[in-house]
Amino acid sequence: MSAALDSLLAEIRACRICRDAPRYGAALPHEPRPVIQASSEARLCIAGQAPGIRVHRSGRPFSDPSGVRLRGWLGIGEDVFYDANKVAIVGMGCCFPGLDADGGDLPPRRECAETWRNRIFGQMPKIELMLLIGQYAQKWHLGAQVLGSGMTGTVARWREIYAGESRPRMLALPHPSWRNSGWLKRNPWFETDLLPVLRADVARLLGESDQSNASRSDR
Repeated sequence: MSAALDSLLAEIRACRICRDAPRYGAALPHEPRPVIQASSEARLCIAGQAPGIRVHRSGRPFSDPSGVRLRGWLGIGEDVFYDANKVAIVGMGCCFPGLDADGGDLPPRRECAETWRNRIFGQMPKIELMLLIGQYAQKWHLGAQVLGSGMTGTVARWREIYAGESRPRMLALPHPSWRNSGWLKRNPWFETDLLPVLRADVARLLGESDQSNASRSDR
């Protein structure tokens, strides 16, 4: 890891903006715990939403059932997934944003992306593939390509987005939450058409030798 990125990650992990100097709405009601995985060597980046309560407690990204499903989609096990030199994991918010009145996660804090996102990607020049999980990451990275489409419309246009001229390559995905099981059943093309392309690209980026451990630690 470069010294500049190491210093930046230390800044992010010490960040308390959303609690001590919030720019949008009320202050974060709990102690922040920024969760991020990054390296200047990573070639694959998972751009998600924000940590949930389980990740907030563990301090490890996707350490929940969503992570099990996501690793299955990628065809890799925990040893590869949590190797920062291979996989970067950068949410739109680095901290758990709290719960809404219905018990669901609040949106990622806007302060986080505004403060850190451009800086962190400026320190990861080798990223070749960005996986955009959920509407917040898709809007940030795809901009006008998402407007009016919604998450389903954006993911359905995955071939167009993936084959576009943007570098790194972009691939829009739904959130791997088990709450989206119904969505997966209604959209079988996601598993039959998109996932094989995703797994082939991941295998190429990370090296076939790494795939021998695929999903072993998640079973």
